[in-house]
Amino acid sequence: MTAAVAFDHESRGARPERRPFGPGSRMWEDTGLVTFSLTAGSAFLLQTMEPSIAAVVDEHSTFRTDALGRAARSIASVMMWIYGGDEALAEADRLRKMHATLNSTDEQGVKHRALSSGPWAWVLHTAIFAFTEGNRYFSSDRLTEEQKESYYQEVVQLMRNFSVAPKEIPLTYADWLPWFEDQIENHLVPTNVAYDYLKVIRNIAPPRQIPALLHPVWRVATKPVGRLQYFFTVGTTPDAIRDKLGLEWTANDERALRTLGWAIGRTVPLLPERVRYFPIAYEARRLERDRARLRKMIDLRPV
Repeated sequence: MTAAVAFDHESRGARPERRPFGPGSRMWEDTGLVTFSLTAGSAFLLQTMEPSIAAVVDEHSTFRTDALGRAARSIASVMMWIYGGDEALAEADRLRKMHATLNSTDEQGVKHRALSSGPWAWVLHTAIFAFTEGNRYFSSDRLTEEQKESYYQEVVQLMRNFSVAPKEIPLTYADWLPWFEDQIENHLVPTNVAYDYLKVIRNIAPPRQIPALLHPVWRVATKPVGRLQYFFTVGTTPDAIRDKLGLEWTANDERALRTLGWAIGRTVPLLPERVRYFPIAYEARRLERDRARLRKMIDLRPV
């Protein structure tokens, strides 16, 4: 059964303006935090279970051969979406242009396009899940329903920046919830790409710069990191998805995740800003403070 929800149909008139994010938005405060990476894995896992995304990723992505490079590029791009100023819109356009040629045909002969409206929107829909799930586990400041709605509307603006079709956007967070659950239950499927991704994050391949002689050392050193990354990814994935993929998650696992999350949620806010934010986010925030100080001095100048 398909969830009955309202969608934002703006196609009869001019679409709302594309605009970059800035200080005062929830995106500006939270997206650049290093805790973003703790649920990025489950978001990507959800993406790899969307049939068209899976087909395109399977054929074109480098996540199997250059996992760290791909992750670094993806995080940097997301930081640009929020902290890039006017360049944020240019980054969205760059990604659309890049994905315009990323098409694939699966084993059943079905053709898939990266820019089909549903798959293109699904990438950003997984961000909503990742943010709210991250807040549930890794923050001491729980979101209220009003705050979730406010954040959702910021994601709607992000979707507009990415030229997501209005038909793919539920009107409110309350509308989005049953729609998202319906996608999880009735649209997402187990794929080889999803299983490969889980293997990749558990066993982090050495980057190309590491000599082959040092690969055994790399694998020993990164094994704990891979296990933790896998743990966070599986733990912040919806139950229905774990069931579809046959992933084990016990009550003890859940307690361990909540304990770790409690510690992370109370430790990260105490870290220096330069440490708790990714570099692009930190520099953007610092630049905005410098601009605010300059504005204050200009306003106070003698005339």
